[in-house]
Amino acid sequence: MKLLKEIFGYLLGAVLFVMLLPTVMWLASGMPPIVHIGALRATITGVLMIGGLSLSIWTIVYMKRRGKGNPMDAFGHEVAPRTQHLMTEGPYRINRNPMLTGTLTFLAGCVVWLWTWQAALVWVAFFAIMLVQVVSEERRLQRDFGDEYKDYCRRTRRF
Repeated sequence: MKLLKEIFGYLLGAVLFVMLLPTVMWLASGMPPIVHIGALRATITGVLMIGGLSLSIWTIVYMKRRGKGNPMDAFGHEVAPRTQHLMTEGPYRINRNPMLTGTLTFLAGCVVWLWTWQAALVWVAFFAIMLVQVVSEERRLQRDFGDEYKDYCRRTRRF
């Protein structure tokens, strides 16, 4: 059962953040053509999307190996098994939310690719929703890890 929850968590994350949100951006933008965007925009898009996905994947792998858990925890509800250890090294030295930073960077690449205000608005709305999630998660981490988490917050930025 635990393995199924983990697989579900990873699949849900991939579907929501890598497939559904870019599709929503594209639909909100009026379904513009997504080819022939020019070399500069294509380069910026590629760097943002590949860099963002790389950071998110690194974080997921690190979380699984070091934290002994899964990233899928939504607004205080455990979708998949939570991490068992506070992670402060690896990608968590960069900031306290490297997976979200990677996702936001990937989606910023989608905004550059589509180049519409509607795509940017979807990005801003997603960021606002995720900020609420981050605050909720920070309260849980404070309860779970106490002073260790407070010290980590003092020395590491949220984003």
